[in-house]
Amino acid sequence: MPSTTLLYLKLIGSVIFWGGTWIAGRTLAGHLTPYSAAFLRFLFATVFMFFLVCRGTGHKPRCSRKDILPLAFLGFTGVFLYNILFFSGLKTVPVGRAALIIAATPSFIALGSALIFKEKFPPGKAVGFVLALLGVSTIIGHGNPVSILTEGANFGDLCIIGCALSWGTYSLAGKPVLRRVSALESVYWSCLFGTFMLIGPALYHGLINEAMNASFVDYICVLYLALLGTGLSFSWYFSAIREIGPSKTGIFINLVPVVAIFLGVVMLGEQVDMFLVIGGTLTIAGVWLTNRSK
Repeated sequence: MPSTTLLYLKLIGSVIFWGGTWIAGRTLAGHLTPYSAAFLRFLFATVFMFFLVCRGTGHKPRCSRKDILPLAFLGFTGVFLYNILFFSGLKTVPVGRAALIIAATPSFIALGSALIFKEKFPPGKAVGFVLALLGVSTIIGHGNPVSILTEGANFGDLCIIGCALSWGTYSLAGKPVLRRVSALESVYWSCLFGTFMLIGPALYHGLINEAMNASFVDYICVLYLALLGTGLSFSWYFSAIREIGPSKTGIFINLVPVVAIFLGVVMLGEQVDMFLVIGGTLTIAGVWLTNRSK
């Protein structure tokens, strides 16, 4: 099989695995506290990432002293905070709805890059950002974007919005770090620091008891999130970025919520209403426009 074909197959595999994380997350959210679920996920993910880094770089993960605090911040935003909000939100928010709210994250990152790094934010990007925001508002407001202002959003939706903001912060904070630390090593250190941050809250909220009483399905979901949804997917995704560039690779990210919705319907019996379709279309169109505008 040609290497390019294999590369695209791995990229599609990453998208499918990431879409599946919503199913596994929704399942775990119904059985474990967010703290236990997040800790177990990244305990295994950290071990797996250690071996991936060793295999990919030829040496053990390493970082300089000046990178410890920035990497710890990545662990806090991208692992600790994101996953607590992720599992908390999925207790009440359906998979398709949550995935489409998160889908707006690249537009928030584009706005943050313009504000923090002074990157250009031309009219096309601005229109894309407004479209993505309108799409998310339509999803949360069940067809009435203004209802967020008049009635507010429920706790689960706020958690998923928090996921988008925390991942956006993680991505923006990671930009300067990636100039000094490789992508794989950055993910490893984020996982390691985030796991240490999760130990205390997880123990306080009954980690040992939950770990001992977790079902076989729960551990399958944990291993799926850790090995396929984190380690393998990130490894394949970064390989694609290295070979074909971030622009072509990033297009595939728009397929993640589509896969999540499909799996939610097939595996969890979730319903897809017209407001979800309209809001999702606006969100994905906004993200596409944001990324396409030069």
